Amino acid sequence: MSQYFSYELIHTCAQSGARLGVFHTPHGDIPTPIYMPVGTQATVKAMTSQELEEIEARIILANTYHLHLRPGEKLVEKAGGLHRFMNWNRPILTDSGGFQVFSLAGLRKITEEGAAFRSHLDGSSQFISPEIAMDIQESLGSDIAMAFDICSAYPCSKEDARDAMERTHRWAKRCQAHHSRPDQALFGIVQGAFDRDLRIESAKTLADMDMIGYGIGGLSVGEPKPIMYEMLDAFMPYMPANKPRYLMGVGTPDCLVEGVLRGVDMFDCVLATRVARNGTVLTKNGRMVIRNAVYAEDFNPIQDDCDCYTCQNHTRAYVRHLLKVGEITGARLATIHNLRYLIRLMEEIRDAIAHDRFLDFRREFYERYDMSRNF
Repeated sequence: MSQYFSYELIHTCAQSGARLGVFHTPHGDIPTPIYMPVGTQATVKAMTSQELEEIEARIILANTYHLHLRPGEKLVEKAGGLHRFMNWNRPILTDSGGFQVFSLAGLRKITEEGAAFRSHLDGSSQFISPEIAMDIQESLGSDIAMAFDICSAYPCSKEDARDAMERTHRWAKRCQAHHSRPDQALFGIVQGAFDRDLRIESAKTLADMDMIGYGIGGLSVGEPKPIMYEMLDAFMPYMPANKPRYLMGVGTPDCLVEGVLRGVDMFDCVLATRVARNGTVLTKNGRMVIRNAVYAEDFNPIQDDCDCYTCQNHTRAYVRHLLKVGEITGARLATIHNLRYLIRLMEEIRDAIAHDRFLDFRREFYERYDMSRNF
């Protein structure tokens, strides 16, 4: 693959076909399947780098768009890159900014050259091209950089989906031609909206480009989950088996389980940290709105068998109290638990794959996980 990066397929579950692997990077090995906490602005909200290590986060994300606007990639580069800037010595993935530009809607204009948009901070004119996206990410110094892509809305016409997909392919080639850091892996991104044929075509086209890894973009953008699973079923067989596969922006517990079943290696999502700040925690039985009055005198931990700092030291009643009175510690404790829950879920998934019992694990997961309390 390269002198800096390699994907090792360790085991394929005999029961399910799910993959167990490891992605080797300059800042450490990433066991897969893996959930990656999102650190949009060079921090996972409410968490210190030490706390991320304590919950066994093996890789985190940062956001190219937001860091480009502030503090600017040149300042980060002057600080020694993202790893030194935020004192995080494990791998970092940066997205390209494509999804953020897509989400600006009326504030952007996309041409073949790139995306012109107005900053959501001050309205200033900005422009990102595939080459600029590579320059920003190289200055940030992440271990994994994502190609600049175009995400299609749900729903959209096949014509619009094809246009976005084909431009994404052209931009991926420009990213590949411009990218110059051998110690940074460049991932392409499969697009094609919700058309099976387009998704297969995109997977094949990007596979031919022989990139170090591949993202799967444009899913979890408002479509029903069965449609997402249908798309994964359609094109995953065409994804290179010797490269890591990253399903972008997906991170509810059930989607992690279903994604792994379909051969996904890497996941990320802001949901765990976002809902924690709003008073919702993740448990093996489904989501718990811990701000609710029913927990006011509940002196049990959030989850009895959870090994996180919050569950080992505090009760539901205490976390609820802190959230209700607006104490920052409440959001921190809920965040620690939510992230550890997802990281531990992936640890359990890896163990199940290693022992050829992932379908059993999936059945047991749904037996206890109340989907009516899902997201």
